[in-house]
Amino acid sequence: MPTDIEIARAATLQPIAAIAEKAGIAQDALNPYGKHIAKVDTMAMPGFAEKPDGRLILVTAINPTPAGEGKTTTTVGLGDGLSRIGKRTMIALREPSLGPCFGVKGGAAGGGYAQIVPMEQINLHFTGDFHAITSAHNLLAALIDNHVYWGNALGLDTRHIAWRRVMDMNDRALRATVSSLGGASNGFPREDGFDITVASEVMAIFCLATHLADLEARLGKIVVGRTRDKTPVTAADLKATGAMSVLLKDAVMPNLVQTLEGTPAFVHGGPFANIAHGCNSVIATKAALKLADYVVTEAGFGADLGAEKFFDIKCRKAGLKPAAAVIVATVRALKMHGGVAKDALGAENLQALEAGLANLARHVENIRKFGVPPIVAINNFTSDTAAEHALIMSFCRNHLGVEAVICRHWAEGSAGTEELAHKVVALAEGGEADFAPLYPDTMPLREKLGTIAREIYGAAGIAADAKVSARFAELEAAGYGGLPICVAKTQYSFSADPTLRGAPSGHTVNVRELRLSAGAGFVVAICGDIMTMPGLPREPAAERIHIDAQGRIEGLF
Repeated sequence: MPTDIEIARAATLQPIAAIAEKAGIAQDALNPYGKHIAKVDTMAMPGFAEKPDGRLILVTAINPTPAGEGKTTTTVGLGDGLSRIGKRTMIALREPSLGPCFGVKGGAAGGGYAQIVPMEQINLHFTGDFHAITSAHNLLAALIDNHVYWGNALGLDTRHIAWRRVMDMNDRALRATVSSLGGASNGFPREDGFDITVASEVMAIFCLATHLADLEARLGKIVVGRTRDKTPVTAADLKATGAMSVLLKDAVMPNLVQTLEGTPAFVHGGPFANIAHGCNSVIATKAALKLADYVVTEAGFGADLGAEKFFDIKCRKAGLKPAAAVIVATVRALKMHGGVAKDALGAENLQALEAGLANLARHVENIRKFGVPPIVAINNFTSDTAAEHALIMSFCRNHLGVEAVICRHWAEGSAGTEELAHKVVALAEGGEADFAPLYPDTMPLREKLGTIAREIYGAAGIAADAKVSARFAELEAAGYGGLPICVAKTQYSFSADPTLRGAPSGHTVNVRELRLSAGAGFVVAICGDIMTMPGLPREPAAERIHIDAQGRIEGLF
């Protein structure tokens, strides 16, 4: 079997104009970035908004493990499978961040015969959207310090400036910094720090805005700090929104690419799900729904993070109504949740597999709490045994009342997801979906977070010290109580402890900090030891990535 990158290089890609024609995108709306990538100006498509919406399918997963789950690969495979059975289909994905590409994962464009291409460009600079978001974010940071330097007419309390800088790379050394050192001409020294770009509120705004004017209005609502009397100071107060919007005007158009089998795909925006809301842009998703009968999208990490935020933030804010959800699991990952070490996953172990199924069961139950019918996709590995597959399928059928389908898209492309595609169509067209968020807008912020902890994580509740409790009260008093909660926590567990695999219950979720994202329209609850600026691992993928003698990029897979 060839490697992922060998498969991608051997593919014959269609011209992007042909992919656009297949998707029903007018040529006048197409802005090519080379032969195989284009931005799509949805505002240049007459009558676009009046078209009926297709059906929205969410692909999510169990809690990730080092064994691998293959959520993006399954999203691509299902999209190709739906195309194979004659459904007009589009895929809507996030753009990869350079942080994990050079850190742990080394690429995020699917795998095997279920990839989006051109893989190398998508994984690296692509169309420059992340650089534009980074620049817009840091422009606002520069304007804050410049405003203070030139007299601070707004009276910003420099002890409480909330706007940190960002970069799209893992760099733990920048988590906490002191800026403006070197004398009076460099400004007033203060504590500062960096987050990764995918945790930026500008990224969240970018992905939740419905058009450019909405983007600019949301940017203006960003609260960068406060005065000594606790009056909020916004980006609009600093007159920053016009220039920030200029930097984002091209980026806000969705990026069109294709799968190896020629299914059109929008790849746009990329907030992480463990520290942000984990979904591709609303603009891309809504455009895809106007163009296709079926839109397959994903939400980051496990369903406790990505799917919960997809439902409670993205769908709530954008008025989306998902028709079905696919929960991806692998035998290997389930055995790891059952206590098997990574180096022992190749051996059949039905006892550990059965124990690990508790993790899958909770995710299935959680998806149903939103009124969305689920189906399980078992992403096949060559080490899987027939007995292991039979155990999962029997458990899903007899204990969870849900179907489980073996998928072989990594090795077989759309042929490996044809059965899943048929069953997803039957589920989506069966009329079972009755989507509703987990909690109402009117519920107080602390109760919203407690509801997520109890209902989704299986926790006994949350713990917050006096400072966090006061912050809850402060946000409510300031009129932000109607916003949803965006939880930042480890992706590896239902708890805030990454070592607790399976389906832990009765634990307490410790809330370390609350951050207001007024422009995005949510409150971030930072829990446990999660960092908004990740660090590189002991052996980062960057050490293996290089250009070979033929000028080809190696090491991304």
